[in-house]
Amino acid sequence: MNYHETSLRVRYAETDQMGIVYHANYFAWMEVGRIEFCRAAGLRYRDLERDEGILLSVVEVGARYSSPARYDDEITIKTWIGEANPRMVVFRYEIREAVEGRVLVTGFTKHLFLGRDFRPHKLPERYRSIFAPALEG
Repeated sequence: MNYHETSLRVRYAETDQMGIVYHANYFAWMEVGRIEFCRAAGLRYRDLERDEGILLSVVEVGARYSSPARYDDEITIKTWIGEANPRMVVFRYEIREAVEGRVLVTGFTKHLFLGRDFRPHKLPERYRSIFAPALEG
């Protein structure tokens, strides 16, 4: 799967006094995009954690804000794998206003695969195809 798109509508609680989305909410939306990307690819975070003891720990995040989202805007979160190896994965995001297609934010989150002991751990082989072709090469 090259990418996955998830849509949602901006809730009033996600905006500031000016009616503009508070900047930290974009990171929560990236999480929504990431979880839905994995689900669409056949991987549920819950199963990975419960059955395999693998946790995805956020170790780095970044965002470039281009245009504000406002209350009641419909937005689309496009998520894809930017880079991966058996010990880490970088998800990339493009968040757009759905009607006009304005780019609101582009960003990334970098994750290490950890075991239950919170030490780096390789992703089990059977899940690696989800992160292909980023794992190739």
